Amino acid sequence: MSHPCRLQLGFRNHSAPQHSLGPLQFKAFADRFNEVLDPFQVPMKMSEGVESWMPGALPQIEHINIAPRGFVILEFSGKGPLSAFSCSMIQPSKLSKTSDWIDIVSELDAWGEVPEPNSIDQVSISENSRGPVAHLGSETEWIAEFLPWGSDGLLRKRVNSYSESCDLPCGGYSWKGSDIILIRKEISQSANSRELLSGALENGNKGKSDEILRDCGRLLGALHNHVEEIRVTPPDPKRWNTRVAEIEEALRARSIWRTPYSRDSDCMLSIGDVRLDDFRGDSIRIGRPRLSDALYPPDCGFPAIRDLASLIHDLSRLHYSSGTKLDIVGLRLSLIDGWRETAPSKWASENVFYSHRGGLAIWEYEQCLLDVIEATSHQSGPPQPAVGLIEFVPSFQKKMFNNRTIGALSIMAGLFGISTLYVSFPPSLQEIIIPSLCFFVSIVLMRIYRRMSPSPEVPFNRLV
Repeated sequence: MSHPCRLQLGFRNHSAPQHSLGPLQFKAFADRFNEVLDPFQVPMKMSEGVESWMPGALPQIEHINIAPRGFVILEFSGKGPLSAFSCSMIQPSKLSKTSDWIDIVSELDAWGEVPEPNSIDQVSISENSRGPVAHLGSETEWIAEFLPWGSDGLLRKRVNSYSESCDLPCGGYSWKGSDIILIRKEISQSANSRELLSGALENGNKGKSDEILRDCGRLLGALHNHVEEIRVTPPDPKRWNTRVAEIEEALRARSIWRTPYSRDSDCMLSIGDVRLDDFRGDSIRIGRPRLSDALYPPDCGFPAIRDLASLIHDLSRLHYSSGTKLDIVGLRLSLIDGWRETAPSKWASENVFYSHRGGLAIWEYEQCLLDVIEATSHQSGPPQPAVGLIEFVPSFQKKMFNNRTIGALSIMAGLFGISTLYVSFPPSLQEIIIPSLCFFVSIVLMRIYRRMSPSPEVPFNRLV
C-alpha cells in the first residue's frame, strides 16, 4: 500500500561510471551545489505560514488527495535547480482546543495505549525540526508527535521488538495503514547526552567526553545485540549503491562513490536516524524520521553500522558547532570502541569496518549527502561539517585507489606462484623455492594492503 505522506520522486535513471573523481570534477559538484543555494536562482524567502520543518524552498502545488478529518495534505514540488525534489506531507489543520483533538483522531485507527479523546481537558502545540508536537492534559500528561511524512513502515515493529529500556512510544494513530501520530506519556527527564557532551566539550574535559561517548556507543551496541535475532536479512549492496547514486543525481553532484560492502553487513531492524540527544541515562529514544526521509525515502534495509555512522556524524556536527579544541579522532574512537564492546561480533568485525570495502566511511558519506538534501530543500546554506567533509572525498578515494596497487601486486605474486607450481608439478625441492617465495610475498603484501585501510575513527579531512 502506498504511503499517503510518502514522497514520490521522479529521479533520472542514468547509469554512472564506477570510478573515483579528481579535484576538478569535484569542484563542479561544489559549483553546482552553490548554484542551487544561489539566492538569484531560487528565492530565499519562504512562503508565509511555512513551518520550520517544511521544505521552505519548495513551492506548494495543487493536489486532489483527500485527508482524514482534522488534517490537510500538502504537496511540494521544486522548480529549476530544485526540480528533482518533491514530497507530500500531512499536518493537523488546527489544534487550539480540545474539540480539535477529538476531530483529529475521529477517523484514525488507534494502536497501543492512547488517551481517551474526551478525557483531554487541555491542549497546546509546538513544533521542532521533525514536525508538530501536541501536549495533551488530562489525569495523565501526554505528548502527541505528528509524523508529517509518515515513517518507513517499521515503526511499530521497532516498538514491539526493541528492549524495554528504550524510550518508545506507548501508542499512536494510523490512517490507511500509515502511522501519522505517536503517543508518549510525558515524564520529567534528565539531561540528554548532547547536553552533557556540550558542557564537557566547552570545558575541554576529554575524560568526561570520552566517558559520555563510550556510554552512548555501548547503549547503541546493546540495542543492536538485542535485535540481532529478530529481523536479519542478507546485505543489499546493489540497492545501497543505487540509493547513493540517485541521491548524488538528485543533487546534481559530480561525486561518485560505489563500494562492494562487507558480507558481514547484514540488514537489520535499524533505528535509521540516531542523534546524541536521543540518549538519556540508560535509554535511547526512538523518535520520528528526519526530513530527508520525505525528500528521498529509504527503500531498502540497512546494516547496524549505518546507525553508528549516523551517531558519529552527529558527533561531528556538535564538534564543529562547539569550536572545541579536543581532537575529533579521539572522541570518535571512544564512541566506536563503546559500540564494538556490546554490538554483535559479526556486525562489529574488522571486515565491516574495512574501508577498502566501504566500511564506516561510505555510510558517513551518505549522512553528509542527507544533510545537503535537507539544506537544499530549505535553502539554508551549505551545511557544515557535511560539505567540508564531502570536499575531501576525492582525496580519500585517491588514497584508497593508490593503496590498491599493493593489493594488485599481492594478487599478481600469488598468481605467479600458482602458475609456476602448475608448470613444474610435481615440483622438486629446488623448483618449489620460487612459488613458495611468491606465496610469501603475496601474503606479506596483502597484510600491508589491509593495514593501509584508513582507520574508521579518522574522518575524511584528516587523511590527506
